[in-house]
Amino acid sequence: MAGHSKWANIKRQKERVDAKKGKTFAQLSRAIIVAAKHGIADPAGNFQLRTAIEKAKAAGIPNENIERAIAKGAGTYENDDTIYGEIRYEGYGVGGVAILIEAFTDNRNRTAADLRSAFTKNGGNLGETGCVGWMFEQKGVVRVEGAIDENALLEASMEGEADSYELYDDVGEQGAEIFTDMTNLDRLSQTLNEQHFNVTEAELRWIPNNLIEIEDNEQAKSIIKLIEALESLDDVQNVTANFEMADELMLLSLGS
Repeated sequence: MAGHSKWANIKRQKERVDAKKGKTFAQLSRAIIVAAKHGIADPAGNFQLRTAIEKAKAAGIPNENIERAIAKGAGTYENDDTIYGEIRYEGYGVGGVAILIEAFTDNRNRTAADLRSAFTKNGGNLGETGCVGWMFEQKGVVRVEGAIDENALLEASMEGEADSYELYDDVGEQGAEIFTDMTNLDRLSQTLNEQHFNVTEAELRWIPNNLIEIEDNEQAKSIIKLIEALESLDDVQNVTANFEMADELMLLSLGS
């Protein structure tokens, strides 16, 4: 599968910038709701939920808000009749870059209108369902951080029935991302934990099958601004795109 390390590098660099800006309470709370909805409501047995809770606590979300979000995801919160639904949107950025957006919303009309506005203002187009989805493959991804013994990682990956892995070492950060079938994500995460790897995240991610190289500075800025505009919307949980660019161009665009 093409696009593992490049998109991972883009994502990590954006996460560092996003961490400085601070994510909204609504987005972090909805991440908890989604995690609780798709697994058990106990973070001890739901790694995705545990990760979402840790991010929420780091952002200063009160425990009562976190507990309320877990209850909403589990369907046990009695004082709320809001019905949330998951939906995937697809579109294009400048240069034909394909973009997938995963949203969690109680009002699809509002979400679609907000997304269309973000695309239009940043040189892109919101497309029909299926227009770019075929360019991506959904996989389970486990991230481990710290110095990696590749022989030990290979052995653990084989035991956990992983498909592949990518090592990274950038901006003083070391680690690896290990890829597997969606249904095998929990098993792989548990195996890596048991082998004493520092597992920091386990998630489902859309992986681009082919990448578009962005070399023009203005195009790079436009694409990054579009992704940031999409990610700033409360209903949006994840954004994935099929582009790559040089690290220097990425950092310049993120800082603009």
